[in-house]
Amino acid sequence: MTDTLPWQIRMFRKTLKKQMRLRELTNLLTPIQNDEKCLLVTCGDNNGAMNYYLRELGGKWSWAELEEQSLEEMKELLQEDVLRGSYEKLDYEDQYFDRVVSIDCLEHIEDPVLFTNELHRITKIGGRVIITIPGGDQSKVVNKLKNVVGMTKESYGHIRDGLTVAELQPIMKNAGYTPLKNVTFSRFFTEMVELIINVLYVKILSKKSEAKVEEGTIAPATKDQLKSVEKSYKMYAIAYPFFKAISSLDVLLSWSEGYVTMTEGKRDA
Repeated sequence: MTDTLPWQIRMFRKTLKKQMRLRELTNLLTPIQNDEKCLLVTCGDNNGAMNYYLRELGGKWSWAELEEQSLEEMKELLQEDVLRGSYEKLDYEDQYFDRVVSIDCLEHIEDPVLFTNELHRITKIGGRVIITIPGGDQSKVVNKLKNVVGMTKESYGHIRDGLTVAELQPIMKNAGYTPLKNVTFSRFFTEMVELIINVLYVKILSKKSEAKVEEGTIAPATKDQLKSVEKSYKMYAIAYPFFKAISSLDVLLSWSEGYVTMTEGKRDA
């Protein structure tokens, strides 16, 4: 039965950080009323699986993607239109959405205020926004290791390393949001496993891929890219329970700030 699932869903079920992100988003979003208008904005590293699962939470969802690479396959999975947006302009009316979720967008632009202001424009007064972004704290061990092994922010297609909670909150306040709740997740053990997997793909597998792999891609983003590393991916799938067990050791560090920042805000009048 598993083999009949769309490739995006099969991949998602073998992820670590993406499943953590979905759990945290679910906690912040639910309950969602059926008539609430919701928007998910992503920027690469999204094949549509996150959209697929968020849609199951209820509400009337719209989708926007800021990069071209996976757009068509996202549409195919969702059987819905996906807006090709930009940081300067999302083609929606003012104060249109009750809920807006932005996943890992701000690290791709020089001026995060510009995009945060645009999210504010399309959010209803009293509506909620959730922004996730890499934590950006370069004093953390795994972030230091990333630079040592050549996995710099450019390898991930990022312009900035990320933003800590303390850095993101003023940006949201200036845009007209009152920060409500902050969550961090993905700690040392998960980040180490993810780093190893990303290094293998970026430094080795993507270079052997017969499918075109754009710079800044850290995992297969299209069906062709996945097919080109099929044997290696099957080995990863077999080893996944081991990786997940290591990731679960994060619970030992639950007192510490994670490597991913998630902040919920309420749009002011």
